[in-house]
Amino acid sequence: MPTFRPSRTAAVALLAVAVIGTAGCHWFRRGDTEAYRNSPESRPLEVPPDLDQPDTSNAMALPPGGGPVMRSQVGAQRAPGFALPGQRDAVFAKVGDALAAIPGLTIATKAQLLGTYDVSYEGSDFLVRLVQDGDNVQVTTVDPRGVAANGPAQLKLLGALKAALGV
Repeated sequence: MPTFRPSRTAAVALLAVAVIGTAGCHWFRRGDTEAYRNSPESRPLEVPPDLDQPDTSNAMALPPGGGPVMRSQVGAQRAPGFALPGQRDAVFAKVGDALAAIPGLTIATKAQLLGTYDVSYEGSDFLVRLVQDGDNVQVTTVDPRGVAANGPAQLKLLGALKAALGV
């Protein structure tokens, strides 16, 4: 014969009340939800007028002309140089042969992928850079930072390169 246990019955009853109470039964809900509709948490966020736009008073000015300008492009635009017809890889080899034939010039490194020769000439260290520009290749001299190098050694080297390449 089954035995009656009050603690078991109380536990089952308590579990049933908890399930019904947390299930959202309408018997346990408050009827006046109007008090919660205007609570501060449910109101829309108000942003002060001076915080809805970023402060641009100290922003950097756009370059003239409106187009993007990179530092390396600025240096290449002002760098002394000349143009050779052809593709950069073919011209790179010709310029390398011409550089090797110039007396007093030392080629420290060359990077065909970048189109640069790191050279030392008459006490100056600089780069000879080749950049494809349409059907031509621009040969320029720049310092290692990419800024135009137009000192006397660079100009003399460009003259010697022009003469060696027949430009």
